[in-house]
Parts: sequence; structure tokens; C-alpha cells
Amino acid sequence: MSTTELPASPEFKANHAELMDGVYRWQRHIYDLTRKYYLLGRDRLIAGLDVPPGGTVLELGCGTGRNIILAARAYPDARFFGLDISAEMLETAGKAIDREGLSDRVVLARGDATDFAAKALFGKASFDRVFVSYSLSMIPGWEKTVSAALAALTPTGSLHVVDFGQQEGLPGWFRALLRGWLKKFHVTPRESLRDGLESEAERASATFRFRTLYRGYAWLAVIKLG
Repeated sequence: MSTTELPASPEFKANHAELMDGVYRWQRHIYDLTRKYYLLGRDRLIAGLDVPPGGTVLELGCGTGRNIILAARAYPDARFFGLDISAEMLETAGKAIDREGLSDRVVLARGDATDFAAKALFGKASFDRVFVSYSLSMIPGWEKTVSAALAALTPTGSLHVVDFGQQEGLPGWFRALLRGWLKKFHVTPRESLRDGLESEAERASATFRFRTLYRGYAWLAVIKLG
């Protein structure tokens, strides 16, 4: 497994990277154990990637590597690339990928998901699939991540997103409790996520699929080009 360093960035990007490192410096060791109970829909996203044989997949906000490892197992003929702004998370992800014996198929790089140069980081300019799992709710200027992801797709590629919904079918007390908990980790469910994704799909003349999961707890979307 190889890791490319974050290129020079504006100060606010450096500050966000520092914030994420601070948040996850210790949590990364228990992240997957604690998050599996409330980051719902991730496995459904992976199952729906439908990666073509010999295809390439990029995960933006790869974190501890949990998703990219499961995806690499599910699609053994594909090559995977992961981007994250946190050096702490990438350290954990790199070790996990090495343990799984996937270092020959997975490449990690440190960078900002709102503005990255795929060719410089990975040696590839485009990918058959790009996915973002519970990261848009943590990324300032998340709309730029959607635009960057679509720009990194092959002409027939697809973008897959799962993240917190608005809990529209759940009790108000649950929503308030969840929002309070998430705020401690600098997570903000994006109220305009569906509209933003649909708008980008229209701009790209792409098809758009959207579904709510678990009474609106999570939202799952796919934008397909071509």
C-alpha cells in the first residue's frame, strides 16, 4: 500500500485537516466498532457499485479503510483508490489494508475531497466508480466534493453517496438526540443533499436515483453518466 502526501493547500484546508486529525487521533482505534451501529446503508452502497471487470474505484473520505476493504473483497478484479484529509485515519487504513493483503490493489492518498488532482495523486485521471460514505456531512463546502467526484468519473461512470438523511420519518426527540451527538464530531446532516445531488445530475445530463433508508435516517443516491 502506498500513500501520497497532501499537496500544498490554502490555510482553511490545512486547518480542516488538523481538525480531523485531532478528532480521530484516538477515535480511529475504535471507530469501526462504534460506528457500525449507526452508519447505516454503507454495505448497501458497496453492493450496488456493480464495478465492471478490471474497473477502478475511488472512495472520497476513506477514513479507516473499512469500506474500501469490503469493496475490494466484493470486487476482486477491480483496483481501488482512497482519499482522505486526515493523516491519522490514513495510517489506520494503511495498516488495515496491509493486514488484509490488499496492498497490491489499493492505493491511498492524502488530500482534500473538494479539490484534488487525481492524476497527480494516483496516476489516474478518471475512475469507473466514485463513492462517498458518510463524509459529505463532515466536509465544509461539500457541494464542491460532488462536483469534483463527477469530474473524476469516466464517461460511463457513476457516483454513489450514502449519508445521514433528515430523519423525516423518526420521532423529533430522536432527531434532536442524534444531531446533538453528531455535533460533537463536527458532523452536520446536509438538509439540501438531495437537491444538490439532483441538480448536479441534471447539469451533467446524468440519471439520478435516490432512496431513503430506515425512515429517513440515511439517504442513498446514485448519479450515473452515459
